[in-house]
Amino acid sequence: MDQETSTLETIRDFTRWGASRFNEAELFFGHGTDNALDEAAALVLFALHVSDGIPENYLSARLTADEKEQVLALFRRRMEERLPVAYLTNRARFAGLEFYVDEQVLVPRSPIAELIESGFEPWLQSAGVGRVLDLCTGSGCIAIGCAYAFPDASVDAVDLSNGALEVARVNVVRHHLEERVEPIGSDLFDGLKGRRYDLIVSNPPYVSQDEYHQLPDEYHREPAMGLEAGEDGLDLVARILREAPEHLERGGILVMEVGSSAEALMARYPEIPFLWLDFERGGDGVFLLTAEQLTEYQPLFREEN
Repeated sequence: MDQETSTLETIRDFTRWGASRFNEAELFFGHGTDNALDEAAALVLFALHVSDGIPENYLSARLTADEKEQVLALFRRRMEERLPVAYLTNRARFAGLEFYVDEQVLVPRSPIAELIESGFEPWLQSAGVGRVLDLCTGSGCIAIGCAYAFPDASVDAVDLSNGALEVARVNVVRHHLEERVEPIGSDLFDGLKGRRYDLIVSNPPYVSQDEYHQLPDEYHREPAMGLEAGEDGLDLVARILREAPEHLERGGILVMEVGSSAEALMARYPEIPFLWLDFERGGDGVFLLTAEQLTEYQPLFREEN
């Protein structure tokens, strides 16, 4: 690699060369970016301690010898270890906010970000939201985003993983939300007895066993417990549907991402009127149910239990 890169000098040079090598290595792009050029640019700028979105004339700036080696080291790790860029930089953006991430949590990428940015309108009004629950919080990105969307609300950020809760606490402190966002260790609702919410939002594990084993290597660098969820991917989803009514206030809503398991969910519960949400920036597999709907259809959800 050193001989091949001996003629590279500028930010533009390294970004172009890195993108070509990433495509040649057949890397998978789906953890914050969707193409090799953006990934190469992100790693180059990170190595140079430069913020994203630099002026175009900076692209012709030359790298020092130390900077070149730092860039190449990041490129090597991206290709050889198949690590998502977010793990190499410990940075990810979600709902317009920046978060610390490491290999204890999934890389934030849920389309729920669009709902947070719109304050979950028209289904909720900010003034009427006093308590929010983020189930399977991971990095805490959804919980923290909701705290910004609903400035008068308190938010519970729940996860079973101690490692994930460590990361969530880091992000709560970074966003100065210690008084409003509480990371809680719990197996879904088990540790939340008596707590009720106006909004429950969740991006739980929902990947089926077969699908998990077929995922690109980059997904296998993420914690398996954040992805794989049984034979049809619905182990946790089914539990949430059964238990959510006991924790939703009247007029509240449940918003949950089930991604590729959406068809399996509809096949399991054909009578349930899931409202499947659309997103301008792409993404699917997110549904909404009201507290009243969850209560009405509880007999169906509990039949399997």
